[in-house]
Order: sequence, then C-alpha cells, then structure tokens
Amino acid sequence: MRIVIDGAAVATVDAEGTEHPTGHVIVHDGLIEAVGAGPAPTAGDRRVDGRGCLVTPGLVNTHHHLYQWATRGLAQESTLFQWLTALYPVWAGIDEEITHAAATAGLTRLARTGCTTAADHHYVFPRGRGDLLASVVEAAHRVGVRLHAVRGSMDRGESKGGLPPDSIVESMDDALAGTEAAIDRYHDPSPGAMVRVAVGPCSPFSVTPELMSAAMELARYKGVRLHTHLAETADEEEQCRAEFGATPAEYAEKLGWLGGDVWLAHGIHLSDGAVRRLGAAGTGVAHCPTSNARLGAGIARVRDLLDAGAPVGLGVDGAASNEDGGLGVELRWATYLARLRGGPDALTARKALWLGTMGGARCLGRQEEIGSLEPGKQADLALWRLDRLEHAGIADPVAALVLGALPPLALLLVGGRTVVEDGEIAGVSEVDVAAELRAASERLEAGR
Repeated sequence: MRIVIDGAAVATVDAEGTEHPTGHVIVHDGLIEAVGAGPAPTAGDRRVDGRGCLVTPGLVNTHHHLYQWATRGLAQESTLFQWLTALYPVWAGIDEEITHAAATAGLTRLARTGCTTAADHHYVFPRGRGDLLASVVEAAHRVGVRLHAVRGSMDRGESKGGLPPDSIVESMDDALAGTEAAIDRYHDPSPGAMVRVAVGPCSPFSVTPELMSAAMELARYKGVRLHTHLAETADEEEQCRAEFGATPAEYAEKLGWLGGDVWLAHGIHLSDGAVRRLGAAGTGVAHCPTSNARLGAGIARVRDLLDAGAPVGLGVDGAASNEDGGLGVELRWATYLARLRGGPDALTARKALWLGTMGGARCLGRQEEIGSLEPGKQADLALWRLDRLEHAGIADPVAALVLGALPPLALLLVGGRTVVEDGEIAGVSEVDVAAELRAASERLEAGR
C-alpha cells in the first residue's frame, strides 16, 4: 500500500535540517519512499490531506517505567530517595495483570502525544507475580508502537544497604538469568524490529558493583545495549562518594559503563570532566525534564552534553513522577529548562525537535532506521494539526509544535501502520484502557 501525505509543512530532521513549507511524504510498504517540496508526484492508494498540518518523524521516548502508571499522584512533595522509599512497598504488589494495564495506558498516552518508539525500563520483579516483562511486550503489541524493553534488575535490598525492600530485589544469578532469557526470547536485531531488549541494572543505590559489571559483560556478549540511572540527584552523588570514593560518573567509568552502546537516564549532576568523557565515549543521555522538575532533582546540562558530542534524547520517565505521561510536551519542557540554565539561545525549537527524534534514535542505536524523514527509513511519522486556535498566527510550524500547546494528531504511523488517527488511538478502546487502569490502581492500593 502506498500512502501519500500531501500539502503539509515538512520537518525532516535530516542532517541538513531540510524543511518544506508545503511538501509531501510518500510511504510504501512500511518505508518512506519519498519526501519533497510541493505536490506529490503520485496519487497513491491512500491520500492524506496535510493542509494546515506539520509532518515530523515520530517521537522517540528514551526512558520510561510503564508499570508506574498504576501509582500516579503519590509522594507529591518528595525528593527522589523519599519518593522511592514511599513507593517501593507499593510496587511490591504489582503483578502481570496490573503491569499490563499500566503499560497499555502508558503506551496509549505516549502514542496520542506523538511517540512511535518507547524504551521501558522495568526493574521491579516481585517473586511469584507472573511474567511482568511479557505483559509489557504484549501491551506494546496491542497499542502498536515499537518497544525497547530494558530488562532491569536490583540485587541490593535494605539488608545490603540499598533503598528497596528485600522482597522486590533478585539475587545476582536470578537477575542475570532473567535478563538473558529476555534477550533470547524478545530481542529482534533486524531492521524495522518492533521489539528490542537492552540490559538495565537499575542504579548504583539498588545494584551491587558485581551485578553492574556482570550485566555489562552479558550485554556486550549478547550484542545489546546498556541502560541505567545515573547522576540524577545530589543525594546519589553523596552516597556514591561515601561508598565508592567516586562520583556516579566516575563510578560508571571504573566499571566500564561508558561507551557508544550505553545510554544513561537523567545525567543531571555531571562535572565538566564527566560531560567531556560522556561526549568522547559517545554515551547517550535520556533527558527527562518534567520528571526532574517534579522531583526537584535539577536541570540537566543538555547544551553542554550536545556540544561535547554526547547523544541526548528525551524521556518521559515513570508516570509516578510525571503524571502527564505524554512525550510531545517534553519538547517544550526541554526547551524551557535549557533556557533557564543557559539563556534564551541554549536550545532552539528545532534542536528540541531533534532531541525528541534523531537524538532519541541515536541513544537507542537506531539512527539508520528511525528519527528522520528520509527515503528508505521506517515510516514512523507524526502529522500534527496546526490549523486551530491554539496555533493561529504562528507562522513557523516547528515553533508552533514546540512552543505552543501540544497539537492534536491527524495521523501517527508506525512502520506505515496507523496507530492514531484524528486524535484517537486506532488499536484499543481508550474507555476500556482507562477502566482497566482504574481497576489495577484500586487493586494495588487495596493490597498495601
């Protein structure tokens, strides 16, 4: 099937930053066949009227915890460590059904805000609660978006000086076995894959150095990427210095956790030297502006990281620290926080769009497949409506998308398949998804 989007403004986010005030995108058999200015040269099997719209690459979410959709609105005035201490006992009650309901709701919200690829870092595996990772994979299939399933792990409970209760941590052997099984079962390295797996021990304060090192070795043996939380708060830095005699970035470097196959969540509290080392190593950073603001964690040095050569993408983070749960809104948050830190030219609207598309694709190692509108790439694209009151009079369509209210979607395609049309999710009933989530949240609360 050939789909022709005609008459829209086009922001390709290619290496040259090519844009067309009025142009077209042609999709054929799940791939982008052509992108150009002016009317499309062919009618196609389906024509989409793009007048009054902007077409961009689909947005890439580089960090999330989908299970947390069942626990929104809690610990509202807490720092990260206080928030985790309050929520770990609640998360001890998640099971396969709750996780599936939460993941479906989270992915539905992501899709409705322009997301076509999502990295989900799932690291809570209470014993005897079913196959939680499988429930996330099934949710992604149900909604129709690409999933990078980060098989997380924690082996440092309270009895070992960690933050999580012992009931939700695994032994190192169990964590490694579960991670390897997830790679063998779900990881698809082929171009256009809908599911890939990464290795993701949670953080320095919930994972032993032994598991951090063994997980790194497993990932590199299996040829998959590595992900963890790092340098999110001042508390984390203080703890790392006290326990390991190093900052979080220095600790990661000592363990071999810097490299082009690694992307880190948050990366807020980084020294000048750490920024340079991440850039030199090609280590990516998932910037989560809303979550960082919600927890008062700080503002990441996005401009400095970009200037150093580090890939930077956008992350929503778990909805328990970002109740909105949408990805498109992070474009504006990233822009504004960067400017609070570095002035009004610290991040342009177009660079914010790059973070949400190509920057995220680079973090996930998929820059040859997604992240820009170019012939031969996957047909993952978002068609945003800019013809309503909220954007009337904004002549620059990219500025309208990034700085204005988040526009509704006229169309969202993933591999050429329709996931959202006219603002409505195509593959699931939002009424049913909301009811499932409400029931899951109530059951989790009742079990506390």
